[in-house]
Amino acid sequence: MPFVNIRTVKGLLNEEQKLELHQRITELMVEIEGGGDPDFKQYIMILIEEQDAEDWSVSGVSLTAEAVRKIKGKLS
Repeated sequence: MPFVNIRTVKGLLNEEQKLELHQRITELMVEIEGGGDPDFKQYIMILIEEQDAEDWSVSGVSLTAEAVRKIKGKLS
């Protein structure tokens, strides 16, 4: 039974984006691990965990939600 755990900074994803992640990752797991068998979908569990930005750091520097948004903007 596959379990996918996604951890992210609280407030970066809205409900629509979370739903899209759940759906697309489920489809990907069916395709790759389930060999395309749609019945495999019933065994896939996905958990999105949101944590405060100050619980994260990159290169030893604490993050803020705004800092993560700036990083995200640079990658877009």
